[in-house]
Amino acid sequence: MKAIQTELKSEKAQGIDTLAPEQALETLLEGQFAAVKSLHSCTPAITKAAKIAAGTIQSGGKIAYIGAGSSGLMALSDGLEITGTFGVLMSQIKILFAGAPDAFNDMRGGAEDDTDLAISDVENAELAAGDCAMLVSASGNTPYTLAALKELKQRGITTIAIANNKPSALLDHADISIHLDTPPEVIAGSTRLGAGTAQKIALNMFSTLMGIELGHIHDGLMVNLTADNAKLIDRSQRMVQDIARCEPEQAGKALQQTQGNVKLAVLLAAGAKDQNTAERMLNKHGGILRRCLEEIRSDENLNA
Repeated sequence: MKAIQTELKSEKAQGIDTLAPEQALETLLEGQFAAVKSLHSCTPAITKAAKIAAGTIQSGGKIAYIGAGSSGLMALSDGLEITGTFGVLMSQIKILFAGAPDAFNDMRGGAEDDTDLAISDVENAELAAGDCAMLVSASGNTPYTLAALKELKQRGITTIAIANNKPSALLDHADISIHLDTPPEVIAGSTRLGAGTAQKIALNMFSTLMGIELGHIHDGLMVNLTADNAKLIDRSQRMVQDIARCEPEQAGKALQQTQGNVKLAVLLAAGAKDQNTAERMLNKHGGILRRCLEEIRSDENLNA
């Protein structure tokens, strides 16, 4: 039986167990860099996926992140992060991980073969037409993930797939396919290594571009974050100072007035008449802070 790409043996790993520790680590590092190169050809598909995801969130829909094993952990990580980073409601994010929650303490392999579990997980997620799903599998043939894909398509849900093998059933049947053509792993079959790194980067790109499309990134700043600890509260104030070009006291006061909403605080500190005016501007410009600031500056020039 011919092995798929992610199961092949890497020539660069020959004799790795005989190398000095530093040399072994260099070999592992080279494997990571080689995997990252696979991302260059994927930007068109990732762009398409991010735009669909942004539209889903804007319309009040849900995004499901789905996977098993190490690929599922990559999906899980992205899904959990975007609520705090971009202020997306947790109710709009569904995470389907094979065997969860028990798998988070003992991640045995059997759950990834459980197709009935996948169907049940999709049903319990209460997804509907207009929602979308991100499915991740290194092999592209994981039974749990494929069963979820089939159930999702029957429900009219847009499916996005990331896999490191082609051809594979996941990439063949998803609405948007992101093929990460990573080389064989330095440790054959250990897709937590290069394949996992490439998956994580692809997911980072996907969710960050989604955030940009939603207007939640301004000059590299996460202006729609949920500031729920001291570090993020401090970051919020620095963002208001930076964007509105104001003093710390003014930034702090604006954040107090807006209950920590960075976009609204920026607009108040930049010259918006009051919070209601700032809210109307954000609604008018689809949450894009830059357009609101341009309107404020345009009004200032007209009144000068």
